[in-house]
Amino acid sequence: MDPMSRTRTQSRTSSPAALRLGERLRQLRVAAGMTQSELAGERFSKEYVSQIERGKTRPTAETVDWLARRLGVDPGFLSDGVSTEQRQRVEASLARAEALAESDRFEEAIGAYEELRGAVAATGSTELEVRAANGEWRALAWAGHVRKSLARLERARQLTEGPGFSDVDRAEVLWRMGASRYLLSSTTTALGLLNQALELAERSGYPCDLLKANILHWRSRCYRRQRDYEAAREDVELALELAESLKDPRTSGHLYFQASLLADRAGHWVLARSYAEKAKAYYEEISDRTNVGKLLNNLGAVNFLLGHSDEAVTYLKDAFAAALEVGNDADAARAVSSLAQVHLRNGELDFAEEQARQALKLLADRADYLDEIGSAQLVLGRALLEQGRLDEAGQAFEAAVASFDQLSSASHRAAAWVAQGDLAAKRGDDRRAAGLYRRAAEALQDVRF
Repeated sequence: MDPMSRTRTQSRTSSPAALRLGERLRQLRVAAGMTQSELAGERFSKEYVSQIERGKTRPTAETVDWLARRLGVDPGFLSDGVSTEQRQRVEASLARAEALAESDRFEEAIGAYEELRGAVAATGSTELEVRAANGEWRALAWAGHVRKSLARLERARQLTEGPGFSDVDRAEVLWRMGASRYLLSSTTTALGLLNQALELAERSGYPCDLLKANILHWRSRCYRRQRDYEAAREDVELALELAESLKDPRTSGHLYFQASLLADRAGHWVLARSYAEKAKAYYEEISDRTNVGKLLNNLGAVNFLLGHSDEAVTYLKDAFAAALEVGNDADAARAVSSLAQVHLRNGELDFAEEQARQALKLLADRADYLDEIGSAQLVLGRALLEQGRLDEAGQAFEAAVASFDQLSSASHRAAAWVAQGDLAAKRGDDRRAAGLYRRAAEALQDVRF
């Protein structure tokens, strides 16, 4: 989390931090041979010093500095039990861990955060603990440890409910929790967290346009999954205005990527390609090879829909190579799955089967990629069906239905039921086929286009 400026006010409620500060103040005063009245001098009353020592009030940073000078100690040590120099070393180490996560070196980042956990706790700084949790979230979630990322954020959420944190700090934690819930396919829960985060950000009174853009970006993804495309487009447009005004290439890239996916879904493939190329340019500007690879996959799919099969295959192979280059198995699987779909539609069934199986192997145990797993299972089933391997096709379709059930997506389940209907028709069971087709049609009646 980027350090946020906030006004710290005195708290009249006892807290563990205030009690620890008060005990340190008492010990240092006694060691210096001073009475409470002598320490207070002409600036404070003896009673105020007593309140601090008993943890009944938490002094402002300015007061802590003044008291530390009177006692001849480091202000950081008086405040947190750690010297300013020690805190600065921890902050520098956090910055390095954050840089690793931003560079998509997730496993290295996770290791760095684990090594830092004790040092962060030793500072006694809840602000640094929240910062560490927010930073570690990206590394954990993108490495596939989404549930663990939520556990870290839950602790941060509890901390930000305490004194000394603003609504912006609370919103920073909530949007990350919403993103993790989205990755786990808990879309309704994700929307609730993101709406709460946006409300906090808007009422905070602080300038936080980048935070709002991030919230809108993830909320648009939730709306897109729920097939509420108009709401998704509105959020993307609002977020793009914020990101463009901030001149933030990473966020602008994310949002043009979302705009491309929405245009693709609406059948505006030329526009989808234009948005994807803009997103790719932003990612190239910041040398983000991971997201460049994702965009190559997107461009491959769009070019295939536009009838450019050869260009599509080239883009998808480049996407696969880019994913391997950065060590991202999930993105490599997505590219291979897209290639499998291209080969399936071109009637190249052996290639389609082989690549669908490879995609599923790469995505094993990735609960945050249920849509891709289900799609690969569907392609595999279709390839087997066309080869006349009906029992194997049935198993693949059942697996796809199970994946899409966890995703809670009516349109995904409908696609699987249509595939099962085609299998039933191939077996001559027209009544079962008709029932499955009807089930798919009824499910799609509830989907907003």
